[in-house]
Amino acid sequence: MLLVRSSRREPLVLGALMLGLLVAFVVAAGSGVVGVSSGAAVGAAGAIVAGASLLGLWTIGAAAFAGGVITVAVVHLAARSGGRTEVVTLILTGIAMNALAGAVIGLLMYLSDDAELRNVSFWTLGSVAGANWSRVAAFAPMAVLGVVVACSQARRLDLLSLGEGPARHLGVDVEQTRRITLGVVAVLTAAAVAVAGILMFVGLVVPHLVRMISGPRHRWLLLSSAVAGALVLVVADLVARTAVAPAELPLGTLTALVGSPVFFWQLRRTRSRQGGWA
Repeated sequence: MLLVRSSRREPLVLGALMLGLLVAFVVAAGSGVVGVSSGAAVGAAGAIVAGASLLGLWTIGAAAFAGGVITVAVVHLAARSGGRTEVVTLILTGIAMNALAGAVIGLLMYLSDDAELRNVSFWTLGSVAGANWSRVAAFAPMAVLGVVVACSQARRLDLLSLGEGPARHLGVDVEQTRRITLGVVAVLTAAAVAVAGILMFVGLVVPHLVRMISGPRHRWLLLSSAVAGALVLVVADLVARTAVAPAELPLGTLTALVGSPVFFWQLRRTRSRQGGWA
């Protein structure tokens, strides 16, 4: 019995580690406010309500992955003008896409029956309960490739943090760097959301906390955020499974309940240290 439980728990722990790595890593690598999570949620909700089963157990995950990647592509194209993509325009376009995706999910939930509504609701709350060795094997190449590609852009991201103008003068191809970063964000976030649903605030809080310790250099920030995010999500999953046992708290709800106050504290700390936002 102990052996069975151990073998079942191993992919859950490893899955939580890899999901935490992906979720924290993508925000450290670039802007996460581009609608990828909401786009993935639209894809998953659409597959659930439509009753799609083309790929069997992988159908919902594949639909979520496709929805996230397509959404980022649409946001990038919509924000692009004159061969350039301004950060403010990109973020505002992502916010608008998040609102549109929320409306579409609401419409799909309205059109769904009770069973479909329950499935959509549980999926959006987030969980790693569905982790198994096949899913871990599917995630591993994405995680490794994403870390390698993003770390290869670390020096460019360091220069880009000085501002677009100085980065261009120092030889950085800003648009190419932004496209690569957005591609990494899209693929890794869509992959994480496809398996675990939406896990709030892990990707916002963890990289900023790590930045306070490791400093702003992206090579260390990216790797440290990946490791810290993995550990945070494993601990969060353990708390979610044991706090109200035998029931289980939704993992996404727990991360939001804990993460949002920490994020508020980070905002106030930054504001007080800078003497305001101006």
